[in-house]
Formats: sequence, structure tokens, C-alpha cells
Amino acid sequence: MFAKILIANRGEIACRVMRTARRLGVRTVAVYSEADTDSRHVRLADEAVCIGPAPARESYLLADRLLDAAARTGAEAIHPGYGFLSENADFADACATAGVVFIGPPASAIRAMGSKSAAKQLLSAAGVPLTPGYHGDVQQADYLRQQAESIGYPLLIKAVAGGGGKGMRLVERGDDFAAALASCQREAAAAFGSDQVLLERFLKRARHIEVQIFSDSHGHHVHLFERDCSVQRRHQKVLEEAPAPGVGAARRLAMGRAAVDAAKAVGYVGAGTVEFIADSDLADEGRFYFMEMNTRLQVEHPVTEMITGQDLVEWQLRVAAGEPLPLRQEELTIRGHALEARIYAENPAQDFLPATGRLLHLVPPAESLNVRVDTGIEQGDEITPFYDPMIAKLIVWDVDRHAALARMRQALADYRIVGVATNVDFLSRLVACPAFTDADLDTGLIERSRRFLFPASSEPPPTVFFVAAVAGLLREQANAQAAARRSGDPWSPWSVHDGWRLNLQAQRMLAYRCGEKRYEVQVAYLGDGWRLTLNGESVLARGRLLDSGRFAGQFAVELDDRRLVTSVVAVNEKNEQKRYVFLNGATHVILRDDPLHLVEAGGASGGLTAPMPGKIVALLAAVGQRVEKGAPLLILEAMKMEHTITAPKNGRVKAFRFATGDQVDDGAELVDFDEEPG
Repeated sequence: MFAKILIANRGEIACRVMRTARRLGVRTVAVYSEADTDSRHVRLADEAVCIGPAPARESYLLADRLLDAAARTGAEAIHPGYGFLSENADFADACATAGVVFIGPPASAIRAMGSKSAAKQLLSAAGVPLTPGYHGDVQQADYLRQQAESIGYPLLIKAVAGGGGKGMRLVERGDDFAAALASCQREAAAAFGSDQVLLERFLKRARHIEVQIFSDSHGHHVHLFERDCSVQRRHQKVLEEAPAPGVGAARRLAMGRAAVDAAKAVGYVGAGTVEFIADSDLADEGRFYFMEMNTRLQVEHPVTEMITGQDLVEWQLRVAAGEPLPLRQEELTIRGHALEARIYAENPAQDFLPATGRLLHLVPPAESLNVRVDTGIEQGDEITPFYDPMIAKLIVWDVDRHAALARMRQALADYRIVGVATNVDFLSRLVACPAFTDADLDTGLIERSRRFLFPASSEPPPTVFFVAAVAGLLREQANAQAAARRSGDPWSPWSVHDGWRLNLQAQRMLAYRCGEKRYEVQVAYLGDGWRLTLNGESVLARGRLLDSGRFAGQFAVELDDRRLVTSVVAVNEKNEQKRYVFLNGATHVILRDDPLHLVEAGGASGGLTAPMPGKIVALLAAVGQRVEKGAPLLILEAMKMEHTITAPKNGRVKAFRFATGDQVDDGAELVDFDEEPG
């Protein structure tokens, strides 16, 4: 086993590798960009080396700086994690030249499988069924358009060197092909350094099933069963589970054999994933087609670990050190069911637009044998525009799928995040969605379940405002008591916020806003609580703080005969007193409407602003052009993805404030736009 390894990655996967390395007594070296100086993976490592500025192309993607860091620290091997250089054959070669072990497959295997088109040609010769499509080298737009017409619509345009949903476009009709191809090629070139694409028939009711494989340098190959990754948005995985629901024994055996055959065909060594697209019905007669092979550890590997009881990072380290696989195929078994949810800083209601900002309050669910949280983020850390906005992976395990779903629902309800928009509430709806709970899975599940997953906004129930009021009153009492203890007269009656009045019952009003509506909670002070009234509904309220350790921000609230344990986090943000109320598995954001708190009105009108920092990659309209509502105006590249800014209404483009290639800040005015009346 190695004495010291360098981890050529950041965030969650770097922390994940360190956890196993520490258990095995292996010292770790972290690398970090200037944006990651105070990141968790840097704090956890035994040593850390700064390798450059924030942009990945100036730091994490520079092989020479990584190899220099390994030489300076005496690291014997480099673990690439996933993303960045994990599937870069040139980097694997460079490691070998430098005398450093690359913890991954040989460069020849990466090259064979790193190109989706080459991999399909190789496996077609081996008899593995392929999705109908075009996988050739001719890349002229007109020729690709001809191939698309031959394949038929709908189809997918996919970056040959791509992954993670980047460089991929679904084209429903021929009129959209040219624009989709150009966008796909731009995104692929920016993310992977190559704009080459392939075309594939799009199966409307398809499942995404992948098989975890492992090989060693002694000629041994095994598979560790399959994962279902069908639940996706914008071709990126949202929920993963293992084993795949409904897969029959014969189908599991056939897919496992096909995956192992693929590994053997390229002389594979290490961890890899063979991905298949399959009929939504995966009974023994269901068809499946090879899609691609990922020559690295996958983001969703924890669900495989949970059902097999194996540490796949440990397997990687042992295989890279020249040891044989820890287990033979017949020794591997499936136990129970596991689910993984990716917790992202993003706004699902705005087409999953990534979010940036500081995590002002972060309390994950408690970890146990059934609940695991893999993360590279802690409270106080910032989500920046430079890297993927994933906050954590939430993994649960139980004896069967039904029990695992219950575990996931509870774990999501226990998550508390304040400071950035997240997908936690969306995930809570997703795991409760009838299509998902019934295992009616395919890659279009989110789109066909939109009514359930994206309900029309409704006003919060009165309980939300009652809980917020009790939390505020308890905070007032706690602050007054703390001030009294610091004063020269800790027993002064003026320091007691119990609402005492001579001959009268003390009353006050607490006002809140949600959207444009104002909510007034009338508070009558009682001896041991309060009488709260809102819109004619009245409750007797009591409560106490549970404000310590992992329960920071939590309260026990009694409303009549109902007792709730809830969290209310107060944040003063952009001249607004926000209250984040976590209740019954949902997050409610309301504003404290305090007349003593001045709110400044701001914001320019008549323009369109950048939703996050990024780079202008294309202007899609002409100055002076009249456009209809929804027409694309420009494309902003941020967080490795392209985001199209569209016209808010019918109108005319007066001017663009930036040119192609310009960097823009969050909130920057991008377009001067005149709306048409009516």
C-alpha cells in the first residue's frame, strides 16, 4: 500500500478519498486553487499545495502543476477523483513518465473508452448491442444534419469526450438541429477541449442503467451489480439507486456479463462504469443498448458501496498498488436497497438555474448506519461560480426499497440550508412522486411529473407564521436575559420580556410578508405563553429553544395540543429580515415586516440581468430587432453550462451592454430592452 497519495481534485470527492486513505494509514496531499484556500478538503488533508487561480483551466486542469506538487510532497500516486483529469489519457501517460502511479485505468483503456464513438465501434465488434446513431469522425454541420435526418427525430447530440450532462442536446425536430449543434459544440469545447459530437436515437421511455465493474492487473474482472440513474434533469443525474428496480435475474446477469466483456476488451484495470440505455420494462426480455463507459469512479458509487458492503476507494488503492481484487464474483452479493440524492445549490423553479452565495446555516441530517452524507462543504463556505454547485450527496440504505424511500424522505426533511437556493424541497417532492415511489422510471420522469413536482405557488399555512412568531418571541427573551447577565443589575424587571402590564394584558402585533401579501399575527401575553391570532384563527402557544450543537436554530413549539420540533433561521439579507421556517419537510421563506427596519428600494428597470457570474458566449439578436416574449437574446456560460437569456415580453432590443467573450458579474445589466405596451 502507498504511504502518501495526492488527490488531484477538490470538494466532496477529495474528502471522500481522504476518509478511506486515513482509515488505511495513507497520508494525503490536497491541491487547491486560490478560490479553495479555505475549503474543507484543504483542511482535512495532511498537506496542501496551491496550484493556481480559481478557473479550473488555470489550476486543476494543469497536469504539470499537479505532477510538480506530487514531486515536492513525495506522493507516490495520484487519485484523480472524477471530472477534471480523471479520464484524461495524456495525464495518465504523464504520471507514468514522472514515475507516479495513476490510480485509474491504463491510458490505452482511457483512450479506447474515452471517445464515445470509438468505444461504440469497438464494442459493436464485440457483439454488444448499440443504440442506432452516427458515431463517425466527419463533423461538418451539413453532413451531421444529413445523418440526423437518416436517424430520425427525436435524437441526442452528444459530445464525444463528454460527461455529466454537458455537451448534450435533445433535438425534437429538424428546424432546431443547427442551433442545438452549435450550442453543444461550444459547450463541449469549453468543458472537454473537443467539439466532436455523435448522434443517437432518443428513446422516449428509456431507463439509464449502469453497471459498476472492477479489474486488477492480474487479469481478474468482476461487476458489482447495477445502478438505476434514470431520474435526470438536463441530462444530469438527480437520484440514483441500487439495485435497479424491476431488473430480473437473467437481465442482471446479461448486463453484468456485457459490462465485464467490455472491460476485458480494452485490458481494463481499476474502477469503471459501463452505462446502458434500456427499455423502461427491464424484465428478462427487455432490450438494452451500450451507451458509454466511464473510466473512473462515478459520483453515485456510494449506493453500490451500501448494498455490497465494500469500500470502492479502498479497492482502487489496492488495485493501483498491484494487489488482486479483494473478492471474486461469486463472493459479491446484494444486501438491501440504497438511494442517493444530489443536494445542489440551484433553483428548480427557474429551470434548475445554479445558485451562488455563502452557506449561512448548514445542518445536514445525522449520520448513522442508514444515513450517509458525502460533502466538501461546511457552514460558512461559499458556493462560487467556478465549479459544480453540488453541496453534498445524501445516501440512505435500508432492507428494501420501500424502507429506503422512507429513510430518504426523513433525511431530506432534516436538512437545513440557508444562504443559497437549493433543490432540497424539490427532492422531497421527487421521492414522494407517485411515478418514483411506484418505480415507474425513465429519463423523462421529471418532465412527465411536472404537475406534481412543480406545484403552483400557494400561500404558507398559518402554522408557518405561528412558528415564526414563537421563535421570534423566544429569541427576544433569550437576548434580554443575556443582556441582563452582562449588565450591572441582572435581576432588573426591565430585562424580562414577559409582556407584564399593570391591570392590563399586554398585546402586540408581529407582521410578516410572503410575496405581496402581509400577514399580521396578534400576540397576547399570557403567564406561560402567548395567545396568537391570525386571520381569525387563534392558538395557545408555548415553546423553548433547542439552540446548541447540531440543533442550532431549532425550537420546540406547542400550538394548542400539537407539539412541533422545527427550525427557524433569521437572516438579514439585502435590507430584508428573512425568516427561513423549516416545517414538515418543506422550507418556507417569509419576511419580517418591521416598520423600524428600513428597507431600501432598488434595482433598475427596463433591462435583463445576469443570474450569476459568467461569460457571454453568443449574442442571438440584433440591436434594434423586435422580438417576441421568450425569444433568445444571448447565451451566458456559467458553472460549465450554457444559460440562455430570453426576452421577458414582446419588445425591442435597444443595446447589449457586453460583447461576446466578456465576463459579467452576478446581477449585471446585460440588455437594454424596450417592452411593447399591452
